[in-house]
Amino acid sequence: MNKQYEYIVPAEIDERLDHFCCTLPGDYSREYIKKLIGAGDVLVNGQKKKVSLRLKGGETISLMIPDPIECHMQAEDIPLDIVFEDEDVIVVNKPQGMVVHPAPGNLSGTLVNGLIFHTKNLSNINGVLRPGIIHRIDKDTSGLLMVAKNDQAHRILSEQLKEHTILRRYYGLVKGTVKPNRGTVDMPIGRHEQLRIKMAVVEKNSKPAITHFEVVKRYAQYTLLRFQLETGRTHQIRVHLEKIGHPLAGDPLYGKGDKNNPFKTSGQCLHAHTLGFIHPRTGENLVFRAPLPKDFQTILKNLK
Repeated sequence: MNKQYEYIVPAEIDERLDHFCCTLPGDYSREYIKKLIGAGDVLVNGQKKKVSLRLKGGETISLMIPDPIECHMQAEDIPLDIVFEDEDVIVVNKPQGMVVHPAPGNLSGTLVNGLIFHTKNLSNINGVLRPGIIHRIDKDTSGLLMVAKNDQAHRILSEQLKEHTILRRYYGLVKGTVKPNRGTVDMPIGRHEQLRIKMAVVEKNSKPAITHFEVVKRYAQYTLLRFQLETGRTHQIRVHLEKIGHPLAGDPLYGKGDKNNPFKTSGQCLHAHTLGFIHPRTGENLVFRAPLPKDFQTILKNLK
């Protein structure tokens, strides 16, 4: 049964509705609160309001927390490379070619299908199609991602993600010779104006995106780079590298098609190598690393 709560806003307060609700008992993330406000589950004096409403004190806030919706997706016995697991968190090394969560028309063979076979304990905050999923990596990007096994862990880890305190390092092979030993790409990313399946560096309807890179090794026609993300926009590394003229090798969307894929890979040569975060229960600083996939290692060995 849905849980309902009522609060009186303290006098002489001047704060946005969503900010105030985040301070209420329950330790809810701002994104979760925004979803509740948008759905009409948060009322101010009995009326639905915008997240940006400024409270002045004395208002009555009615908050309804919906019951978790049971997930009825198909559990599938998919082998998973579990790097770490306890009662709160799973860290999994996702292979290239695996979709993270189901979507309409693609309801099987995903990481989530394998996770719900592996465990019955996954957070419900992101809905029935994305149980436990805090962040994603692209289908054809391999490497580490974290999964929450309960809502409390999900809220805490999501807050770390929002505050940019999650450590995320990637390795990627890019076309051409990158001349500076290190650098930063600071360009906003939004939906491509013509090709809706792509993201692009645009000023309108975009969000800040910052990618740090350093050269690991230069080859005759390629450069192996290590990336550290300061933000986590969709396709961020792929978009930024295309923009500076060094698309990821094998990238079918942001590269040059077959001309950029002499290795005949199934997608871009990009691997989420390092993942670090503060454990949501113990407060311990955890860092995990996953070696480059064998196919990626073979490509590097064969380069001159």
